[in-house]
Amino acid sequence: MTVKHTKKRFPIVSYEDADSRVKAIYDDSKKTFQLPYVMNWFKCQGNNAILLEGNWAKLKATLIQGNIPNVLKQLIIYNVSKERGCDYCSVAHGLFADNMSEIFSKNEGFKVTENLDSTLIPESYRIAIKVVTKAALHHSEITDLDFKSLEDAGFDDAEIQELMAQADLVNMLNTIADISGITIDKELME
Repeated sequence: MTVKHTKKRFPIVSYEDADSRVKAIYDDSKKTFQLPYVMNWFKCQGNNAILLEGNWAKLKATLIQGNIPNVLKQLIIYNVSKERGCDYCSVAHGLFADNMSEIFSKNEGFKVTENLDSTLIPESYRIAIKVVTKAALHHSEITDLDFKSLEDAGFDDAEIQELMAQADLVNMLNTIADISGITIDKELME
């Protein structure tokens, strides 16, 4: 039986207490995610500017940049996090994905995270979510057939690499969130 921790293990560094290098990343994260506050995932790394710089560079390049739509990347991170039981990442990325639900349905109250199997979600997205979730949770079980299913769904080689990078990214996100003991940002829940 796994016992979940109940306290923060890494210090949470507020904006006011951060050094100038960390403040620059905090500012960039707020601008990039269009949020008026710094998320706890960043603040739990705020006492180590080198670590935060590297993790932010990876997160920004893998999640924000590229040709794969951000909503698909958010759904992948949400799904893997939910399957793994990473509460922080499943809630945060689920909220980000749900804020883009109108891409799939104009029905008020439609939440894409509650409808991942819906035909409103493009089949290519459903395939990508399934394959990348498998890659993140059971990477040694990925086969050529998994890659072929992504190709058949219309993804080119560069897009497949970008999708598979989400498996690596979500593993990093989940690890930091879980081992640090952070809780979901109250501002995000409001």
